[in-house]
Amino acid sequence: MVERLSDRNPVISPDALIGEMVPPPTFDDVSFDTYIPDPNEPSQAAAVAACRDFVERASKVRSGGKKGLFRKAAPVHGVGLYLDGGFGVGKTHLLASIYHAMPDPKAFATFGELTNLVGALGYTEALDRLSNHSVLCIDEFELDDPGDTMVVSRLLTELSARGVSIVATSNTLPGQLGEGRFAAQDFLREIQKLSSIFETIRVDGPDYRHRDLPPAPEPESEAELLATAESTPGATLDTFDELSAKLASLHPSKYKALIDGVQLVCISDLHPAGDQAVALRLVALADRLYDAGIPVVVSGAKLDEVFTPEMVAGGYRKKYLRATSRLLALSRFAETAS
Repeated sequence: MVERLSDRNPVISPDALIGEMVPPPTFDDVSFDTYIPDPNEPSQAAAVAACRDFVERASKVRSGGKKGLFRKAAPVHGVGLYLDGGFGVGKTHLLASIYHAMPDPKAFATFGELTNLVGALGYTEALDRLSNHSVLCIDEFELDDPGDTMVVSRLLTELSARGVSIVATSNTLPGQLGEGRFAAQDFLREIQKLSSIFETIRVDGPDYRHRDLPPAPEPESEAELLATAESTPGATLDTFDELSAKLASLHPSKYKALIDGVQLVCISDLHPAGDQAVALRLVALADRLYDAGIPVVVSGAKLDEVFTPEMVAGGYRKKYLRATSRLLALSRFAETAS
C-alpha cells in the first residue's frame, strides 16, 4: 500500500529547527572561487569583492570592541549586506559562499523559513537562539505581509545590536521592499528602518530564468497515477484535498520533516486552490519539495492551474509565480526520471 503524506505526523525539536538553517544541497560546495563573474557585467566581480569584504568585517565582529584597562569591551553591532539583482545572476551562490566562509554558529534561511521559525519558537526564543550566531543569511527577502515585516524588522534590528551580522538577497532594493502592496505609514516606517541595516550591492546580468514558463505537462489519469505510485519506492499518494488539510494542520516549519525520505510525491484530483490560505501553504510546500529535489506527479488539473488568475494578479504574485515555476520543474524532473 502506498504511503500518504496525510498520515505522517512529524515532530521536530527547537534544536533541529535551528540545525536545519543551512543552504540547500545544491549549494553545499559553492565558494567565492567557484563563482565565475561575467566579464561583460562588472557589477558581478564587484559583488564578489564586496562579499569577501563582508566576511572579513563580519568575522571580526565577535572579537568585540576596544577595551580599556578597567572596562569591558564596548558592544559591537553586526554588519549588513544586501545583494539586489535579477534571477539567475548568482545571488544565492554568493549568499551560500558567505555562509560557508563564516565561523560557526551560523544560519541560512529563506525569508519564509525565518518567519516560520519565529512562529514555531516564539519571538523571544528565536532571538535568543540566533543571538550567538556570527551571521544570518536570508535568501529571497520579500515583504508582502505587514505582520511579517514588523516581526522581521524588529528581529534583525535586535540581532544586529547583539553582534549578529546579516546578509540578504532579493530582487528589490531595500527602500522599495513592500512597494505596491501596503501603504500604511507604520509599515513604510518599518521598511525604512530595515533598509538602514544594509549596505546595498547591485548584481546585474542576463535574467536567465525570467522568461515565460514552459507549458505544464498533461496530468496522468487516476489509474496511471496509482500505478506510478505503486511502482516507485518511496512514493506517496494523497488527494489534493487530503494534502491541503494536512498542511493546514501543521506549522510550515514542519513541512521539511513531512517530506523527509520521500522519493516521489503523487497528488490526485488536483484542482485550483480554494482560498489564499491554502495557496500560501502550497507555496511553502513547493519550496521544500524544490530544495529537496523531490519530483511531483499529478492527476486532475494541470500544475499551472493551482493558483487562480485572481491570486496571481494580487499582492502575492511573486510567490505564486515562483511556486508554479518550481512545481513545473519538479514535474519535468519526474518525466525525466520515468
